[in-house]
Order: sequence, then C-alpha cells, then structure tokens
Amino acid sequence: MLRDTLAMAVRAIRRNVMRSALTILGIVIGVAAVIAMVTLGCGTTARVTESIRSLGSNVLIITPGAQAGRGPGGAAIAGPAFTARDVTAIEQNVPGIEAIAPSASTRAQAVVGNVNWPTTITGTDNGVFRVRDWSLASGREFTDAEVRGGRAVCILGATVRTELFGAQDPLGATVRVRNVPCEVIGVLASKGQGMGGADQDDVIFLPLRAAQRRLIGSDDVSGIQLSVQPGVSTAQVRDGEEDNFRVLDIAEISNAVASTTRTLTTFLSALAAVSLLVGGIGIMNIMLVSVTERTREIGLRLAIGALESDVLAQFLAEAVALSLFGGIVGIVVGLVGSYFAVPLVNVPFVFDPTVVILAFGFSGLVGVIFGFFPARKAARLDPIEALRHE
Repeated sequence: MLRDTLAMAVRAIRRNVMRSALTILGIVIGVAAVIAMVTLGCGTTARVTESIRSLGSNVLIITPGAQAGRGPGGAAIAGPAFTARDVTAIEQNVPGIEAIAPSASTRAQAVVGNVNWPTTITGTDNGVFRVRDWSLASGREFTDAEVRGGRAVCILGATVRTELFGAQDPLGATVRVRNVPCEVIGVLASKGQGMGGADQDDVIFLPLRAAQRRLIGSDDVSGIQLSVQPGVSTAQVRDGEEDNFRVLDIAEISNAVASTTRTLTTFLSALAAVSLLVGGIGIMNIMLVSVTERTREIGLRLAIGALESDVLAQFLAEAVALSLFGGIVGIVVGLVGSYFAVPLVNVPFVFDPTVVILAFGFSGLVGVIFGFFPARKAARLDPIEALRHE
C-alpha cells in the first residue's frame, strides 16, 4: 500500500516537472543556505581556534599595566615595566607553572648582504619554546652561557628565513640587526597566523640580555609568558587579585571566540532557515492548485471505493516527496558551494554530518506541515460534487 502511494505521488510530480522544480526552489535555497552558513561558521571557528591555540596550550600572557573596570571593554592603565626579579618571583612563588619566558621586543631591519627585511626582534630565553610548544626545524636552542652572557646569536622564524635566505641554509650565517651582527644558530618550524591574522613566523629571537643591551637599551621586560602543568587550570595559577599587571588567558580567549562564532553561526542559520518556511508556503500553494486541478480525479477515486485516508496519504506523500527532493538538492548545492567558497575566505572546509541530517529532516517536516492542509482538503471532498467539477 505504501509503495503504491509513493508510486502515485511520483507520477503526479512527474506530470509537470517544471512546476515541481519551481515549487521546491524555496526548499533548495533554504537548505543550501543553512548548510553553507553552518559549514563556513564551523570553518571559521576552527581557523580562529587554531590561530589562538597556536600560541600554546594553557598559556598565560602577563603584561604591565592594570585594566580599568571588568570585562574586555575596560581601558588599559599603564604600569611599570617588569624586571628580571619579577620573573624570578613568579617562577618561585606561583605553583603549577610548567615553563616561563620573559620577553622584550622591538621592530628592526634585518640585513643579509644586499637583502633586508623589517621584522620583530624578541629577546627571550629557551622557555618560550616550551611555553608556545614551538619546535626547531633545524639548528639548536640558546646555551645557558649565551643566555647569561647576552651573546649575539639568533633563531629565525620561518618567514624571516625565507625572506633573507630563500632556499639556502642559514645556519652559521650572520644576520645584521641594525648594527648588531648575530650568528644564526637555529630556524623555527612554521607556526602560521596567530591572533588577528599576525604572522607568528615573522620574528627573530635573541637571548634576552643581548636584545636588552644592544637593541632596546634598557633592562625592562615587556611581557611574561607562562604555561601551566598538565591537569592544572589556568584559573588556579592566576588566582588572586590583579594589581598593576594584566593577565591574558589564551584558553579563555579561545573558548570565548569559539562561543561567539557558534552563536553568530546559529543566528545566521536561523535567518537562512526562513527560506525553508517560504518554500513550505510555496509547496502548500502548489498543492492547493493541484487539488483544484485534480478534483474530478479525486472524486472518481472516492466514488470507486478509495478511503479518505488513501487520498490524504497520496497528497501528503506528494508534498513530502517534493520537500525531501528539494532537501537533497539543497544539501548537495550547499556542500559543493561551501567547498568552493572556503578558499575565498581562507578557512578550512569542516563537514558537519549533524547539520546535514537536521536539514534533511527539517525539509521533510516542512513537507508534512505545509502539505497536510491541501491533503486534508482533497480527502474531504464530496465525491458527487467532485465528479460534477468542471
């Protein structure tokens, strides 16, 4: 019985292919829009989360100055710069720290022969590689003697290495930073973009004392980065009242950004889903027209013994079939469109099977809801009056 009903529904749809195609257009657009919005939203969330977490897992960044008021909207108040004593005090008195790295940065021109490149020069120690989970592609880290004595050696980021040396091996070469010659002892693996789209590989690391004395001209520490031990919450490490410094929690930022992106994706998907309702109204209108056109056919079926439930099932099946077919086409269009769109916005393609299943199920539900009224109208026709219909 069900197979016969479905077969009749398919034959009825095929009678007027063009009208059926136009009928499901709203469903196709709605489903495709929802699929595209969610796919792009998931890709954006993945890209932003990856960029933030590339700074390191369970990382806190401490900078001088307090924040007026609570929340991200509070204004920053300048404070005294950190010193080496502050770094030592944090390391000795704050439990749960796995690695800590002071830093002092400046912008400068790096020169090799007749090639130069403007980049960020950061004075630090080997702790930064532990904090940020940053490995070396070649070479070595600083020795203790180089860190303590402030020797002019450097480790290049991947971008700087490419700009200054191209495909050549830079190890052992000399890079002149301003007027300070630095021996290249290592090259970092690529990290890619960080927060705000900044290139994390566009950097040269020097021992902290070398950068302070030869390039910056002071013993100030502009920032402190630290990572916490496994199983220790960053909230535990930063427990206490903040004074004349600010603490940036990478985990909190990552969660907040991901939550905001998901909320925005849900909102945009809800707007796109309005097209599904429009498509459902289109299906209801066409089914009402179909009932009017096929009044004599309905009357004949009822006259020869068809039950009201049979007619109801036939027209309801037609509406659901139209809606589901529109959902299938919309899913294909949405996924294909998203696949080709993600490179344009520089986010990864993230396939979410849940939204595909929900979109398909919702398109079928639209068919049931908006097809029920025309189907009931057809089932309740009086056979005699229907046979007299011109």
